[in-house]
Amino acid sequence: MAVKSVNLDEYRGVWVFAEQRDGELMDVALELVGEGSRIAEELETEVTAVLLGHNIKDQAEELIKNGADKVIYVDHELLEVYTTEAYTKTIDELIQEYKPEILLVGATNIGRDLGPRVSARVHTGLTADCTKLEVDLEERRLLQTRPAFGGNLMATIICPDHRPQMSTVRPGVMEKLGRDEDRTGEIIEITPELKDSDIKAKVIEVVKEAKSQVDLVAAEIIVAGGRGLQDAEGFKLLEGLAEKLGGEVGSSRAAVDSGWIDSSHQVGQTGKTVRPTLYIACGISGAIQHLAGMQESDLIVAINNDPDAPIFKIADYGIVGDAFDVIPELTEALDFVGDIVAEHRTNR
Repeated sequence: MAVKSVNLDEYRGVWVFAEQRDGELMDVALELVGEGSRIAEELETEVTAVLLGHNIKDQAEELIKNGADKVIYVDHELLEVYTTEAYTKTIDELIQEYKPEILLVGATNIGRDLGPRVSARVHTGLTADCTKLEVDLEERRLLQTRPAFGGNLMATIICPDHRPQMSTVRPGVMEKLGRDEDRTGEIIEITPELKDSDIKAKVIEVVKEAKSQVDLVAAEIIVAGGRGLQDAEGFKLLEGLAEKLGGEVGSSRAAVDSGWIDSSHQVGQTGKTVRPTLYIACGISGAIQHLAGMQESDLIVAINNDPDAPIFKIADYGIVGDAFDVIPELTEALDFVGDIVAEHRTNR
């Protein structure tokens, strides 16, 4: 069936799906509000956060304080817990009424389920796992960049003929604006016409698994290892350094695939995207898949015995040497590392 063309001029505004769980906003929601605000400023329009839930109007206020110009707050008891049908139906109806030109969704478990369903419902495209968003002002097109072909190149994708232009963005990629107590904005409250029959799959019980102790996205310091560490024993060196620095241990995909460390530690295109204050890459060559997940770190220190390793091209400090020799010395010389971090922060 052919999809009819749309009048692009009818669509204006940048929307962000403000994901919440248990009534609390996810970090990615605030990150996307920050990015949406930047895009909206370029397009001379507004950024609107779309918040679905029940009895969480306080979170709508929080979105305003964190950069949203408007919040569409949809309150209903059937939206308290995420279900595909209820959320898709609600957002579809909002898009039909308000006609945004851009919709950003976090690439979380929920976002990866919701995004494709909404895009199919409104007959538009969706670019998944974007790492960079830019705007073609002349055509009002969103330039959506994401890794392609196994991360060996970066592809920029456009959606020229349909609206809204939709992207999912991985948590940790974009920066929050920061909370401003003096910010004000408009909150539009909506009570949708939802009924039990709209939801085919019902949530009977929510069983929460114990969270992993590894929270790389929130870590200020990450000591990461790659193939150069040779085996699981090599990662014990990193654990000692990370412990003394008060950081977390990360890894490349190669180390995870080799079974040396759990996948929860993986940084990169198929792992987590991080932006810590300090990232120490040990025995990591710097494949584009890994760089996509950590290149926005404030300070990058690379340790590799190959002077031509790609990781050195983005490193602030590079140490050419065997990680098994360098890491123990760093562990014993933390005052030196602390001085580097302090100097870098001073010069930022």
